Amino acid sequence: MGKLDGKVAVITSATSGMALATAKLFVEEGAYVFITGRRKDKLDEAVKAIGRNVTGVQGDASNLDESGPAV
Repeated sequence: MGKLDGKVAVITSATSGMALATAKLFVEEGAYVFITGRRKDKLDEAVKAIGRNVTGVQGDASNLDESGPAV
């Protein structure tokens, strides 16, 4: 049983570096992880690298049209 069993995480800009490593670690510990990234090809590569319990969401937080409704 992992430390994060049953938990859900959202990690932004997780197509490389520390964010991708964190997403992998969270999945290893039992979490389901949503990752975001601007480039579809890089996002798909990251999802494949993580392998399971992950969903990639393409978007650009610097683009207001893609960042969702203001609350």
